Amino acid sequence: MHELGITRNLVAIVSEQAHGKRVLRVWLEMGTRTALMPDAVRFCFDVVAQGTVLEGAVLDILEIAAGLQCEECGTYADPDRITDEKIVVVCAQCRSSKLRRRSGEELNIKAMEVEPCA
Repeated sequence: MHELGITRNLVAIVSEQAHGKRVLRVWLEMGTRTALMPDAVRFCFDVVAQGTVLEGAVLDILEIAAGLQCEECGTYADPDRITDEKIVVVCAQCRSSKLRRRSGEELNIKAMEVEPCA
């Protein structure tokens, strides 16, 4: 379960950036091709955040769909059929097989909300 290690790193990074302020919410971008399970990350987040400035914080996960772009004509493709198997995918516009993955592998801390200063 690599979600636990990644979530530990997420909590550590956000804690460091919060500079001791209580964190109320964290927004995370997660590509659908990261091999991470959003529900597992949410569960790990609640466990790992205990005893930190993130305890009780809400984790919002924005899932980023996988996407391809044709290197020949620039058309973006919605790759519902992308798999790790070797398959031939061609551009629907120009039929080129020169497609490059453009999204779906992201894992970014997009933003965080901290408790306002008193």
